[in-house]
Amino acid sequence: MSAAPVLALRGVSKRFGAVQALTDVDLEVHAGQVVALVGDNGAGKSTLVKTIAGVHPVDDGVIEWSGAPVSISRPHDAQDLGIATVYQDLALCDNLDVVANLFLGRELGKATVLDEVAMEKRAKELLDTLSIRIPSVRIPIASLSGGQRQVVAIARALVGDPKLVILDEPTAALGVEQTAQVLDLVERLRERGHAVILISHNMADVKAVADEVAVLRLGRNNGVFSVRDTSHEEIIAAITGATENAVTRRQARNGEVAK
Repeated sequence: MSAAPVLALRGVSKRFGAVQALTDVDLEVHAGQVVALVGDNGAGKSTLVKTIAGVHPVDDGVIEWSGAPVSISRPHDAQDLGIATVYQDLALCDNLDVVANLFLGRELGKATVLDEVAMEKRAKELLDTLSIRIPSVRIPIASLSGGQRQVVAIARALVGDPKLVILDEPTAALGVEQTAQVLDLVERLRERGHAVILISHNMADVKAVADEVAVLRLGRNNGVFSVRDTSHEEIIAAITGATENAVTRRQARNGEVAK
């Protein structure tokens, strides 16, 4: 893990009129690391992702990229840095084939002539590298399953070779087998050295692939936990705010008695 994180948020805040959506949020993501961003509905996850992606510029705080402060005021700023975001709606064109979707807006060719051969070759190489299995790169997206669509959307985000990939609820509407396919892909992103932010409500998915879990509660940090060293119950307690319970009371009392 490199000394300087690929992305670091320092005291980031965001307001929408009278609503304080984010307050003094800190977050770090290193190369080759998967950080799960979790929290209840309204915790500020979507707002935080959109500030990183340039949709909502921050009001206060600093965003650092590879150790240097940067300004991200629009989506193109994020893309130019090397940030790719895969939103929950995927934004794929059902009537176009896989190749056309992968290179939509980034077509290869000269003037008005597309280099279909080069794009198809590049598409196959990318899918093979990620071990993505689909019947053909020339079938329409409408013919693919939910899991296959999800991995195509992730592959499209990687066409520009980003350093950071943000995945917004990638397994939300998928079955067991399709979810496993997407989680395998998340692990391959880590192996390739990408920094990954994974937004998810599914703690099983989080525990399966994440290295750290960053919890947001009511727009504020409520802990960063190592997946390996933290129990499921501790993370849920941080999400819900239920850190004060019978178990913690007993532990505190026993500690006082021991003293």
